[in-house]
Amino acid sequence: MSAKEPRPVLRGSSNEQDTRATTLETAVQTRPPRSILKSLRVERVAPSAIADVIEREHYLHSMPKAAQACFGVYAGGGLAGAVVFTSGARQGHRVLEAARPQDVATLARLWLADDLPQNAESRVLGIVLRAVHRETSWKLVLSYADPGAGHVGTIYQATGWVYLGQAPPEGYIAIGDSRERHPRSVYTQYGSNAIGHLRATGVPARRVFVSGKHRYVYVLDAAWRWRLRAAAQPYPRLMERGPP
Repeated sequence: MSAKEPRPVLRGSSNEQDTRATTLETAVQTRPPRSILKSLRVERVAPSAIADVIEREHYLHSMPKAAQACFGVYAGGGLAGAVVFTSGARQGHRVLEAARPQDVATLARLWLADDLPQNAESRVLGIVLRAVHRETSWKLVLSYADPGAGHVGTIYQATGWVYLGQAPPEGYIAIGDSRERHPRSVYTQYGSNAIGHLRATGVPARRVFVSGKHRYVYVLDAAWRWRLRAAAQPYPRLMERGPP
């Protein structure tokens, strides 16, 4: 064998293989973060393709029922992230002057695997925003950061979204010792979100107020930017977030 020829890879016993990374695993582990970012594939998918991973991995553990556009993020052939857009709040389009409900969408879910590089979110978000700009008639995307979950919208700040301030405190419903839930989700499950009715039927419900969410918008069509009803506000800092 000449010095220029590569040495053959000798397979050891199954026990030896279990105790060390394979050649492929080692290549992935030592690959520079930039090459990992370039290898990510972002594809538009059916809601069913990402529903399980959203329900399992996203901190809300629920898949929106009225998804309008969904994207899967793939790394090495496996699903490593998911993005979901919905029609959002009924009055969400009012952030734009003379807009119709179909002009505005809400970025309702964004999840990426923890082992992706730190700036993967920015890359993925940029790709999906360009995609919805090409493929839909939306003029603006609205999204929220939940201070109750320790979020201030760092990813939106990093990608140049406009901050419209924090919404007023919202009334949620706690069922027993579980996490506070939006009245709509309680109504969906129990057929009512009236505290008195829930208690009368044996559901230990109580109303709680949570910090209003931080509101961010991304204008897809620059010609519509002047229609924003509210002026941009300074980005909130991490120290200003709500209770964990």
